[in-house]
Amino acid sequence: MAMISNIVAALLLPTLLNAALLPKRATTLIPSTVFDSTSNLEQFFTYNYPWGGDTHNGGARMDKAHVSISSPGTLTLTAQPVKGQKPATHGGKQIAINYLSGAVGAKQHFTVPVGGGLVFSGSFQATTTKGTWPAFWLTAVNGWPPEIDMAEWKGSGKISFNTFNTSSVLSWKDVTYTNATQFHDIKCEVKDVNGKDTQVKFWMDGALQATHVGKDYTNKPFYLVINLQMEGSSGSPGPTTNTTYSVKNLEVTTL
Repeated sequence: MAMISNIVAALLLPTLLNAALLPKRATTLIPSTVFDSTSNLEQFFTYNYPWGGDTHNGGARMDKAHVSISSPGTLTLTAQPVKGQKPATHGGKQIAINYLSGAVGAKQHFTVPVGGGLVFSGSFQATTTKGTWPAFWLTAVNGWPPEIDMAEWKGSGKISFNTFNTSSVLSWKDVTYTNATQFHDIKCEVKDVNGKDTQVKFWMDGALQATHVGKDYTNKPFYLVINLQMEGSSGSPGPTTNTTYSVKNLEVTTL
């Protein structure tokens, strides 16, 4: 019996060693089918901001009516000019609400574990018109910062990739954003580097745009937000007609 056990162990050893050497298989946290239907969307996302509330730091109030699956596989947020809305309050200041718009926040929180990482990707059709402020971003669940703007368009004709360590200590890269009527592929990889800090890499259309380091980001949970804010930091006045922001092929996986 001992001889048989030794033989079996000898036969299994190469298989076990090979398995140990194989790269870790990625886990899908949000699948690329998430925007195939409203029911898929609602399985993974809530309407408005994931921390609660329908306003944030700009001139739009978010609601469900301005979020739609415009075609199978595509999420579209629409900002509509309105009058007579109650002002919002942000940072102790009142902000005029001149639009109704859309935002969705992932139901799941995302945390970079020690020794691990996450990949966020999708294709985006975003406006760069003055007064429009579409974004694809991560922000802290517990306090602020950290924040990672995986893609942000602030009415300047550019796309921004930002990482905040504090309100005054941040890294950013602004890139000219051409062909705004077309979809562009965005990918952001966040990866633990030392059990404490997180490396953040930003790609657009397959080209690496910037590499930042988020101080003390590892093991801190993030909200994932897709929203079409208006005015605020993107300037004013904004457009007088409807503005849209569309996303498809969204996916979140582990490294």
